[in-house]
Amino acid sequence: MPSAFPIRYVDPVYRPPSEAESLILPVTDGCSWNRCTFCEMYTAPQKRFRARRPEEVLETLRRCGERFGAGVRRVFLADGDALALPTRSLLETLEAIRVHLPAVRRVSSYCLPRNLRRKSVSELRELAAAGLSLAYVGAESGDDEVLAKVQKGETRQTTLEALRKLGDAGIGRSVMILNGLGGKAFSSAHAANSARLLNEAQPEFLATLVVSFPMGEERFRAGFPGWEPLDWIGLFCEMERFIDELDLERTVFRSDHASNWLVLKGTLGKDKARLLEQVREAIADPAGTQLRPDWARGL
Repeated sequence: MPSAFPIRYVDPVYRPPSEAESLILPVTDGCSWNRCTFCEMYTAPQKRFRARRPEEVLETLRRCGERFGAGVRRVFLADGDALALPTRSLLETLEAIRVHLPAVRRVSSYCLPRNLRRKSVSELRELAAAGLSLAYVGAESGDDEVLAKVQKGETRQTTLEALRKLGDAGIGRSVMILNGLGGKAFSSAHAANSARLLNEAQPEFLATLVVSFPMGEERFRAGFPGWEPLDWIGLFCEMERFIDELDLERTVFRSDHASNWLVLKGTLGKDKARLLEQVREAIADPAGTQLRPDWARGL
């Protein structure tokens, strides 16, 4: 990348699908946990976790302001773990965004539940007031046994506590659940307990992805012996139970990530009946259902 470009990226760079129009601003590299056996995002040697120097982040924002001016409306704080940073450092970054990119209306980041244990609701309210408006929380599952087998380092309760903290602070929450993560043996418990987690948290956004292993399953299976993947029908049946047991008041739901064969979009709860009908049609007649072909899944 030419040195004139204002941002120094360490490849590969990831961001949520909904951040496609955002400026991706690295404030950390990699992930401070990085033990989840289903995740391949930060396993490259160059992606070892480290916090970027505040001086680099602030200089990057100054140069972005010169280069992009008022053309930036959204900023995503990368990599996988921005909220691992001290609150003071995050507040400095948010203030610099306000100064150098004054047209920004949304700042977001990934969020590990474990990193909120050291932050009070008061601190999170400071971050919200300074501009942090959305956190993407990879819950993956609400079932403790599944979470332990994939080395998530969290439980249903620790994830729930983090989501409640964010909600109390006025920061929007986008929760991700992995369809098929528990395999055949844990499919029912994975669906039911994930729905239970979300019912208690009532997040603003919910997304489901299908568990996949572009680099192979060896690492995952080492900690989850006997894991059997779900086929299409199994995935759709799991999704049916998951949606059926959701009792959400007003949550934007998306199951349209590249990993999903069956694309679902709606708002829960008003669209629950329609979404269940779509899933049940796919179960009854997968050949007659418009599914995303393998070549288009982008994995």
